[in-house]
Amino acid sequence: MPRNPWFETIAEAQRRARKRLPYAVYGALLAGSERGSTVADNVGAFAELGFAPRVAGHHAVRDLRTSVLGMDSALPVLISPTGVQAVHPDGELAVARAAAARGLIMGLSSFASQPVETIVAANPNTAFQIYWSGGRDTIVQRMERARAAGCRALIVTLDWSFSEGRDWGSPAIPDRVDLRTMLRMTPDVLPHPGWLWRFARAGRIPDLTTPNMRRPDGGVPTFFGAYREWRESIPPTWEDIGWLVRQWDGPLLLKGVSRVDDARRAVDAGVTAVSVSNHGGNNLDTTPATIRLLPSIAAAVGDQIEVLLDGGIRRGGDVAKALALGARAVLIGRAYLWGLAANGQAGVENVLDILRGGLDSAVLGLGHATPAALSPDDLVIPDGFTRSPGTAPL
Repeated sequence: MPRNPWFETIAEAQRRARKRLPYAVYGALLAGSERGSTVADNVGAFAELGFAPRVAGHHAVRDLRTSVLGMDSALPVLISPTGVQAVHPDGELAVARAAAARGLIMGLSSFASQPVETIVAANPNTAFQIYWSGGRDTIVQRMERARAAGCRALIVTLDWSFSEGRDWGSPAIPDRVDLRTMLRMTPDVLPHPGWLWRFARAGRIPDLTTPNMRRPDGGVPTFFGAYREWRESIPPTWEDIGWLVRQWDGPLLLKGVSRVDDARRAVDAGVTAVSVSNHGGNNLDTTPATIRLLPSIAAAVGDQIEVLLDGGIRRGGDVAKALALGARAVLIGRAYLWGLAANGQAGVENVLDILRGGLDSAVLGLGHATPAALSPDDLVIPDGFTRSPGTAPL
């Protein structure tokens, strides 16, 4: 571990994660699909937007609080649900505790390595993420388990995807960790003794099962077993989404919208919110960066439902830019996973503090008292920056 476990930037958290994690683990976090064009654009597009700061009339006190999906949040930042978090033995539990300590909403993946009951106990403001996987009866069973555990919102993820492969090769992720697997992965793991020591000290090995994907027969699939179930499921229709909204009967976020017409259909289906998302660049490659798609979607439906964004957030300034272009809040994924790899729960809290500081600086410099006051007038937006697929009449 570095002599000083605190880091100043999320880029530094990523450098530490890369140094600490075995290649297969780090590679699973880093890469997007195919050539990686979308994941690169998710990050790079934020740098194309400039700020237009003010020089007087600043507010000495800023209030960064908001509410999302019926829950109060200390920042317009949510923890995006990510699957099996083998970067640290505490996994999702450390993330949930960090989010609770900073007053933020926890998104928990169906593919998590920790059961939903454990996570809600650590952070009551938890939104459970569900895939359209298995039949309706199976989906309802998982949804009702989340409701019984105390989850306050549902995230339906539909942006994970149908593309195949990575040009640089996909990391070798085992179906389960047993003695044979450990022997095979020894050359990759031994150069990273800190990662191995954390698991040894915790008295456990990386858990690749998915307890929240428990089948009606009681079986608990491995990550790839759950993935196969999803791949073999018939994709949902808009009627299915409306049915799920009625079954949940509470705040529901539809994650994965990248078209204006899909956003409008989501409104018709009765969702509470949509997230402009391309699954962090792991959907169809060459899908534009989400920040390019956000303005047209926010303009189309932002007065009817909450519009969120995920993809490419690495700084508090990125959060400010998303809010200025119409997002109510953002979701973060890789950023907190790098913090988790760098320093466990404290590392996640470190990442959240970095985002808070950067957002506060942007709100201050742009002359506002709250993030809600941010607007396109606060930005320098280059010609041709935005993309607006799905704007043709239905």
